[in-house]
Amino acid sequence: MDVVESSAMRKIYIRLLPFAVLCYFFAYIDRINVSFAALTMRGDLGMSAAAFGFATGTFYWGYFLFEVPSNIVMEKVGARLWIARIMITWGILAGATAFATGEVSYGIIRFLLGVAEAGFFPGIILYFTYWFPARHHARIVAGFLMGLPIAVALGAPVSTGLMSFQGLFGLHGWQVMYLAEAIPTVFLGLATLFVLTDKPEQAAWLTTEERSWLAARLLSERKAKDAVQTFTMWRAMVDPKVLLLSLNYLGIVTASLGMLIFIPQIIKSLGSFSNMTVGWLTMIPYICGAIAMFSFGYISDVMRERRWNLLFSCVLSTIGLVIAGLTMGTWWALVGMSIAAMGFYGSKGPFWAMPPMFLTGTAAAATIAWINSIGNLGGFFGPWYVGFMRDQTGSFAGGLFGLAILSLVSAVVCAMFLHIPDPASDAKTAPAE
Repeated sequence: MDVVESSAMRKIYIRLLPFAVLCYFFAYIDRINVSFAALTMRGDLGMSAAAFGFATGTFYWGYFLFEVPSNIVMEKVGARLWIARIMITWGILAGATAFATGEVSYGIIRFLLGVAEAGFFPGIILYFTYWFPARHHARIVAGFLMGLPIAVALGAPVSTGLMSFQGLFGLHGWQVMYLAEAIPTVFLGLATLFVLTDKPEQAAWLTTEERSWLAARLLSERKAKDAVQTFTMWRAMVDPKVLLLSLNYLGIVTASLGMLIFIPQIIKSLGSFSNMTVGWLTMIPYICGAIAMFSFGYISDVMRERRWNLLFSCVLSTIGLVIAGLTMGTWWALVGMSIAAMGFYGSKGPFWAMPPMFLTGTAAAATIAWINSIGNLGGFFGPWYVGFMRDQTGSFAGGLFGLAILSLVSAVVCAMFLHIPDPASDAKTAPAE
């Protein structure tokens, strides 16, 4: 790595990554704090486990319907303006969850929250392709997604701690939590207008030499991809590789969010713990997930290999879910969920480095959103299924076994079908390690 590249990439990492992680941290808190609210919210609003899982999952239908249009708009108007809009509107709606009065109003608010947040995650993934050469993709995605397990690990005691303010301003504890955690998102949305730069050529914080190097490197990689095959937006969305990536992601997300939403309730069933203690214990699987996410992303980039790293993480999540299901009601279930979390989050870096290996431009914008929107339908089906099985059997074990099957399907898809060569890795301008 020469001096110009080293200097440019260091500045880009420092400028973009911490802010992106912070934004995703609050995005995920606003998305999954319902798992902690459910400890008392379900009783206050009279919702069964299945009704709660169903209403919670309506978020992902809004996400599914508006994900692709949102990313296409971002490609046209720029990341700075569009991501600010996304964050401000979802912050307002996240706060509005405090005023749900039953499963219908709660489900409607969750759906609108999904509409508001649609495009944020794939928009950031697309945005990174404007700034980072291919050999940085897995680690930058993994670094960005560190906000996810960190949000749960740190958000768990914070959320349950806020819920202890029962009666503040005449509100339930879960209402206080929703309102308090929504406010930072709105302010971060406003800050986005001043922090993000749409394209490298507009970056006054890079030197002329650094901007020239980055532009030449990214152009060389794009030409290498386009020389193999150029996709239109619609053709890319029905390409077999894209559909197989979507199937793999659907299995992983369904399993991940099916487990995530109910982890606090599973831990609560292990003993007579306070909500605060449940919050601290919930940190354990996601600390493990954060370590795995960083490690898998780094290893995948160093090896310049995606498929087999992804396969290993899918298998690991399957094993963890089976262990958790078999040992439900004991502390070994927490061990199993920690192993599963390592697999779920370890998969993120290798997986999201794969679409940019063969997609560019508007096709990449639409397709990254398309894959994410299909996968995130699992956020509806996973919690609903686990809640349904809990109501039918009195245990979470059956739900976790079902999730393990989906995770195994993802592993099979990866092993059998996800061979995607990376033309950019052979671009002549790519420097030696």
